[in-house]
Amino acid sequence: MAAGGDWPTYNGSYAGDRFSPLAEITSANVSGLKPICTFDTGDKGAFQVGPVVVGGVMYLTTDTETFAIDAATCAQRWKHVHEYQPRSWLGNNHGVAYLDGRLFRGSGDGHFYALDAATGRALWEVVVADTKAGESLPMAPIAWNGMVFVGNAGGDNFGVTGHVNALSVEDGHTLWRMNVVPEAGPVRATWTKESPTNPPTGGGTWTSYSLDTAAGLLYVPTGNVAPDFVGALHPGPSLYATSVLAVDARTGFVAGYVQPVKSDSHDHDVASPPALVTTRGGKQMALTAAKDGLLYGIERSGVRREDAVATDAAIAPETLVVRYRSPTTTRDNLDEPLTTDRYVRFCPGSQGGTEWNGPAFDPGSNTVLVAATDWCTSVKLSDPATLVGKTGGAWTGVTDQKEAFGKQDAQWGGGWLSAFDADTGELRWKYHASAPILAAVTVTAGGLVLTGDLDGNSIAFEAATGKELWKGTVGQPAAAGVVSYSAGGRQLIAVGGGAASPLWPLKSDTSRIVVFGLR
Repeated sequence: MAAGGDWPTYNGSYAGDRFSPLAEITSANVSGLKPICTFDTGDKGAFQVGPVVVGGVMYLTTDTETFAIDAATCAQRWKHVHEYQPRSWLGNNHGVAYLDGRLFRGSGDGHFYALDAATGRALWEVVVADTKAGESLPMAPIAWNGMVFVGNAGGDNFGVTGHVNALSVEDGHTLWRMNVVPEAGPVRATWTKESPTNPPTGGGTWTSYSLDTAAGLLYVPTGNVAPDFVGALHPGPSLYATSVLAVDARTGFVAGYVQPVKSDSHDHDVASPPALVTTRGGKQMALTAAKDGLLYGIERSGVRREDAVATDAAIAPETLVVRYRSPTTTRDNLDEPLTTDRYVRFCPGSQGGTEWNGPAFDPGSNTVLVAATDWCTSVKLSDPATLVGKTGGAWTGVTDQKEAFGKQDAQWGGGWLSAFDADTGELRWKYHASAPILAAVTVTAGGLVLTGDLDGNSIAFEAATGKELWKGTVGQPAAAGVVSYSAGGRQLIAVGGGAASPLWPLKSDTSRIVVFGLR
């Protein structure tokens, strides 16, 4: 639950439940929402930021810029620019972490830095990721107890695996680093068919984490194995890719894990940060959604910090347990083998399912809210015997990556917003949008569910029934955060728009935040 009227982390709270306790805006008056102010960043890239709001100030990021704006009026307070060349291919950034008057964020050039939250003054900067190897730092970090946690993207590139880093908030020095795929040991041995032309690749941690502060456990979702689509080159379990890891926040050792997506050959990352909740039935759950179009209800009550082990020493106990799997979007043809002699179409495709924005949890009704994209992809494989990777280069295993990811063979059928019982995974209601729903989902104590879609709509639903109550516009495709907070003496809702990306057939005139409220 977000703290009071603030929205202090990417997902509102360390637990990542995306629940706002504010109740001024309700199903009875939400139809009166009007635009209060707009802040245009001027950037035309991929705007995927989750706004953070602390003490009436909103903090936003683009690929190279960090902004502080008045959360009630959208007036800019300061801007910090971290320019670098060459720019990262995706040009995305998911936002900042805030702790004790400092902001922390990553960059496409592999640098990680801290800023003074009051002035935007740079405090320190360190190099965390190797861009020559294809790594970058788009994820929104989280900061706690003198530490800031961040991981790397790039697991779809040759030779890149995921890492989780804990840095000192004081100067950025590394406190510990956990390798999703260690250099040796029993975890590494689960990566079969390893060779110089097929090194362990994958398990990137490119979205945010969740944190159980009482237990001191960091919950980390991990990405797919690569080559993404050539299952013959990674037939083993390939731990800890496509998994949820419970990591001891003080040591970086793994206390427990589960691998919801096994033997993946469809680019189906476990992408979204899990919501750590206690259900009405008293279950301790980690609720996450993956690119495979499923919501996973994962019980976490069996995880203990004292069971934590180093990834190069032993395989952690599989004490996270999947209790249910609930479909969130179209799932079709996932069992047909991919082949070198023809295109095979499957759903969800490479941009389908749930991406970087995870589930929201309404404790009052014990409901999990999940957004998903209805997207299908067709791929034709390269001959595995001829595949040779290039350091830092894409490592997908398809004959023509443009065909696999572009407009010709990737089609979307809109998007879904679904509500499930948190204890059982039973579907309560479902809403179909004409465009994919990549934006965040937030639920409020006022009985509302808030999100946005790639047609540029901001939408409010009745949480109990799924009835659409209000629709506004942000004027740009919405794939960023949707947050509710208090500023200027009233409850406000901010929605991000601007989703230009080489992976999506979209254009953006500018990245912007639109703030809505009751007049």
